[in-house]
Amino acid sequence: MGELGKVHQLIIPFWGHNIAVNLEVVMMTWIVIVALVALGLLSARKSSIFPRPMQIAGELFVKQFYGLTEDALNKEMAEKYGPLVCALFMFLLLSNWLGIIPHLEEPTKDLNTPLSLGLMGFVIAHYAGIKSKGFKAYASEYFQPMFFMMPLNVIGELAKIVSISFRLFGNIMGGSIIILVVSYLTYSVVLPPLLNAFFGLFVGTIQAFVFTMLTIVYISVQVK
Repeated sequence: MGELGKVHQLIIPFWGHNIAVNLEVVMMTWIVIVALVALGLLSARKSSIFPRPMQIAGELFVKQFYGLTEDALNKEMAEKYGPLVCALFMFLLLSNWLGIIPHLEEPTKDLNTPLSLGLMGFVIAHYAGIKSKGFKAYASEYFQPMFFMMPLNVIGELAKIVSISFRLFGNIMGGSIIILVVSYLTYSVVLPPLLNAFFGLFVGTIQAFVFTMLTIVYISVQVK
């Protein structure tokens, strides 16, 4: 049970302050990135009119998420943000599944990962809103329906980052805690492997999809 709070850190002195880097999260994130690059290369390798199974799976996946992006935005914006949506979902999916493999941990179990992705979606959504409406029209929406509502509207936008990030973090971290506790109670006999598969595959997939769809919705709200 002592492993629950154990964190392997690299402390970097910087201008009188210490920057703590979670080495485990960095390593697990790079494992996911390398796996994604390998999957991409395998899917695109020797592509032809008569596709191989990997090419078929890749094309179906991309087509599905481009369709979802187009439904939320439009065809032109889907071509711009479709690659982001596909990459985001794939990264989250593999990150959430990584914990199924023994001795590996989910990068999304560390709050910094979902919070960074939430901030990225926030910046992209508001950038898209400014580019689509113009800064004046974009800024005026914060004063609706009355000018004194501006602080609440700003808080509401910032709350989206907290909501989307903590939802993902809470579900992944909560699943890990449940698996760890049950493992100690049952000596890792029957339930832990089943729980690991449930939280890793099922809950991990659902949370990756929800996070990705909320990012699309936030972009859609800003551009319309």
